[in-house]
Amino acid sequence: MTKLAEFKALDPAQQQGLFLNMSSAEQVELLMAMPTAERKIWLRVLDPDDAADVVQGVPLAERAGLLDLLDRSARNEVSALMAYAEDSAGGLMSPRYVRVRPDMTVDEATNYVRRQSTRSVETIHYAYVLDLEQKLLGVISCRQLLSAQPETLVSALMTTDLVVVDEQMHQEEVSKIFSRYSLLAIPVVGNGGRMKGIVTVDDIVTVVHEEATKDIQKMGGSEALDEPYLKIGLFKMFKKRGGWLMALFIGELFTASAMGYFEAEIAKAVVLALFVPLIISSGGNSGSQASTLVIRAMALGEVRLLDWWRVVRREVFTGLMLGALLGLTGLIRILLWQGMFHTYGEHAVLVALTVSLSLVVIVLWGGLAGSVLPFIMRRMGFDPATACTPFVATFVDVTGLIIYFQLARIVLAGTML
Repeated sequence: MTKLAEFKALDPAQQQGLFLNMSSAEQVELLMAMPTAERKIWLRVLDPDDAADVVQGVPLAERAGLLDLLDRSARNEVSALMAYAEDSAGGLMSPRYVRVRPDMTVDEATNYVRRQSTRSVETIHYAYVLDLEQKLLGVISCRQLLSAQPETLVSALMTTDLVVVDEQMHQEEVSKIFSRYSLLAIPVVGNGGRMKGIVTVDDIVTVVHEEATKDIQKMGGSEALDEPYLKIGLFKMFKKRGGWLMALFIGELFTASAMGYFEAEIAKAVVLALFVPLIISSGGNSGSQASTLVIRAMALGEVRLLDWWRVVRREVFTGLMLGALLGLTGLIRILLWQGMFHTYGEHAVLVALTVSLSLVVIVLWGGLAGSVLPFIMRRMGFDPATACTPFVATFVDVTGLIIYFQLARIVLAGTML
């Protein structure tokens, strides 16, 4: 049974509830499978901002046909929203909101709000106070209107200390403002303070989900898919993953070069090669931890570019403590195995000391690299999420080998080397 057939098998109330809670991609898929007459009905159910998302989700050649299915007023609203970037406040906002004038009494404003609520408005939690030029003067909650004296003027009750966003503001910044102020809706203003619409918290929930998905995919060492995993084409998947995978592979080739450079040391002290996976994985894990924490702090606005020195200072102390923990564990493990099985030869204590010191230095180095790299990426204008796990791990793998064998030269000089 097709999705359209399953959809039609539901009763009307279930159909509407399901349709309105679908993602825009799912709505597009369902609408394009419908006959034109049904498509028209369901497209008109959507609010302008949601309808704009649907229209933008179809190929360019088919957008005009969808727009023609809307009535003139809705078509104008959707066309205006499509003029904004999809990831801007203007692209997210709804132009349908409750508005009142400052010279209205509470009784007049209440009746006016009631009349507006019979039409399709995004939310009636707030009424926005506008002058004749549509400039935003203040905001009043509907609860205030219902509890105030009927003859009181709106201008005496409205809040003028406003939280607003610019129509061109990126959706990530808008989501931070929602998080900071815990509002249900935020007005969107253009030049001169003219109100354009509102962004509601349900729109931001979708944005946060999309942005988190993109960041997680980038942290895995690929481009953001922009489509559900099972629906993206194989060649498109290949393109999005292949480029980064090749870049990381080329980076890892330097690991082989580093091993080759220390071939003589490995030939003299084969036991050193046993601990290479341990050394490079510990450094990579430390770097990935630091990178993930810093990138998330950046996304939440907890860390800014100017805070790089504070982050480095914290990572120095944290890296030393973590390195000491792993180094001590490695030291005990090598000495314990040597005592039980005589695995590492007559210079086992020096080998244990080499591994232990290497772990301290490499874990510290991994933490520093993982914390600084996101700042460098952000300063260069790139998305720090792309600097996370795979890239940091590759970098620390190569440099960690150099640190390990250089320390081995120093500690084992005159004995095994």
